[in-house]
Amino acid sequence: MSGRDARGPMSRSEPGGPMNFASHDAKKAAMVAYTLLDVIRQGPVTRLTFNRPARRNALTHGMMLELEEAFGAVRGDPDCRVLVLRGAGGHFCAGGDLDAMAAMPPQPANGAEDPLVPAYRQFGDALLALNTLPQATVSIVEGSAVGGGFGMACCSDVVILHASARFGIPEPKVGFIPSQIIPFLVRRMGEGAVRDLAVTGRVIDAAEACRLGVGRHLCSTETEIDATLAAVIADILRLEPRALATVKDLVLGCATMDDRAVLDDAAERLVGLLRRPQASIGIRAFMAKTAPPWAKG
Repeated sequence: MSGRDARGPMSRSEPGGPMNFASHDAKKAAMVAYTLLDVIRQGPVTRLTFNRPARRNALTHGMMLELEEAFGAVRGDPDCRVLVLRGAGGHFCAGGDLDAMAAMPPQPANGAEDPLVPAYRQFGDALLALNTLPQATVSIVEGSAVGGGFGMACCSDVVILHASARFGIPEPKVGFIPSQIIPFLVRRMGEGAVRDLAVTGRVIDAAEACRLGVGRHLCSTETEIDATLAAVIADILRLEPRALATVKDLVLGCATMDDRAVLDDAAERLVGLLRRPQASIGIRAFMAKTAPPWAKG
């Protein structure tokens, strides 16, 4: 959460920016021009930066809309194989912007539907879009990562933690809840750990987050982060893209599908992949101890 206290000047909600595909050289292709995000693709890697550093990248509704649009653009980009998320200014994302949340319209009269309900529910759709991307997703988390920022980290495939990272769901301290992130936190860390955080409101450090499974890589310097990210991306780019998307989808299915349904689906998908030419190419390359054509680096 981010409020007025010691956070810099107050910033209200801004509207989401329109999609504006720009032309760049082949190595560095800017995907979209946004107001609250920086999104650029460098070869097969798209880098998305939350860009409200004066507010610790706290979420407004405009930023939530831009995130959902950006995740949709990544999904539809056949040349993107990795999405890297990071926050500008040394913080990942400080959850909801309290100033924006406090500026509520009057409650509708006569039992009419409250327009704020679908507005807040929309962030859940943005999280689902991130969680189910067919590309690999990597979050670099430093500084504040509470509320919605915590949720986005838990929707990422790989999380690289800086020692400064702090996670929590402190919203009940000020009288509300983190409504859209809970399923993703529970799947990442388990019910017990999330219940602890939910009823205490405590903030955990990077080391505890690593022990709970939020991330697997704990770094103390920017140099370590760069080296870890380079190694993670190199591993990802060795995988055939459709096979990566398929195995990721099967892992996600284990949280919501019956085991037999997952196994039936996995068998059909395996055969489908084996009948593609990429499988024959990959097997021959492995036997010959050479790299298949999709392997980068």
